[in-house]
Amino acid sequence: MSKSKKHTEDDKNILAVEEALSRSEQFIERNQNGIMWAVAIIVLLIAGYIGYTRFILAPREKDASAEMFMAETWFEQDSLQLALDGNAEYPGFNDIITSFRGTKSARLARYYAGISQLKLGNYDDAIKHLKKYRGRDQIVGAMALGAIGDAYLEKGDQGSASRYYRKAYQYKPNDLTTPLFLFKAGLLFEEMGQASEALALYERINKEYKNSAEGRNIERYIGRTDIQK
Repeated sequence: MSKSKKHTEDDKNILAVEEALSRSEQFIERNQNGIMWAVAIIVLLIAGYIGYTRFILAPREKDASAEMFMAETWFEQDSLQLALDGNAEYPGFNDIITSFRGTKSARLARYYAGISQLKLGNYDDAIKHLKKYRGRDQIVGAMALGAIGDAYLEKGDQGSASRYYRKAYQYKPNDLTTPLFLFKAGLLFEEMGQASEALALYERINKEYKNSAEGRNIERYIGRTDIQK
């Protein structure tokens, strides 16, 4: 390429950049007030979020955790109705859910309430609570989904139970809940007469989760379902 052509192309590039900068400057000048308002709103939103988190949500989180202590103690003691309703001195999970909405404790109370209702045999209430649970914990999240499966199974809805067991073992795979719900799903498929589906799940446990509680005796179930195919 000749020097004259190169200079011409460079000049064109410089002109293009200058034109772009000029258009940007004109846009800013025309919309200066709007831009300033937008920036101000963003700053206010950020400041508001930080203020809400630090001065409102954090104290509420602390209060909710303290308030839920006795309900958790009752839950561990299998005093499930007391854990749900509380007494004159201490609130139960139901109170925590309504009084501390938006806190981590309220979300965890939703899980506890669902498990309590499941153990009490109130399966529809258990499903309602557990479907509303919005925690992100790897273990509790999977347990909530699996418990919904348990509730549906108790109601005789095997199709819904199998769907939620699948959701449970697919949720953030780990060495504790994944083999547990693979196994539960396998047992359900056996009960439903779907031996091939059960076998596939058992073989996955044997391959990926051999050292889990479910994996230790899984070969017995593999042999059983292999005959049924």
